[in-house]
Amino acid sequence: MGFCGSKSQKKPVRGGGGGGGDKTAIGENGRKIVLLGEMSTGKTCLVLRLVKNEFSDKELPTIGAAFMVHKMNVDDKTVKLEIWDTAGQERFRSLAPMYYKGAAAAVIVYDITKPESFETLIRWVEELKFRAPPNIVIALAGNKCDLENERAISQEQAETYLQKIEEGGGERPIFFECSAKSGQGVQELFKEICRKLENRK
Repeated sequence: MGFCGSKSQKKPVRGGGGGGGDKTAIGENGRKIVLLGEMSTGKTCLVLRLVKNEFSDKELPTIGAAFMVHKMNVDDKTVKLEIWDTAGQERFRSLAPMYYKGAAAAVIVYDITKPESFETLIRWVEELKFRAPPNIVIALAGNKCDLENERAISQEQAETYLQKIEEGGGERPIFFECSAKSGQGVQELFKEICRKLENRK
């Protein structure tokens, strides 16, 4: 399915409140990060590589969203991340605003072997521009760079898109190509997000 990890390692969250308060609220001193992107781009794989340093392609697609907490040491500081891994299926897209509400950062993941996933990324960037918190940090992650022989989206294409955002007056998103399978770029991506969040305090 393109996802990974053990079901026991993440907590599925289906829908909103229901007696327990706001299920998307940020815990004490936590920085809320939401992962967005098309189904099977490897969002869950990236989270589990970051948190557990594990990889497996046996996991079923996320239903609604899954939640994990991870602490990172960056530049002699400890940053607590509350990571919301959202479902990529189209039928769950309407739930996304509930999860990026109050988010400090959003990571939009695309699959470098699937051009349509990059088109979906562009739509997510546009949606966040109008509906997300105004100071949200946006990061773009080109996953599956271990599949170089199957590459359909070049790094130059992504850089051209980033330049277009800047030319339009927007803030340049963080951008990394990475591989949940090999681990390449995953730590670097989230460390750069942490640095930007700390600079905005």
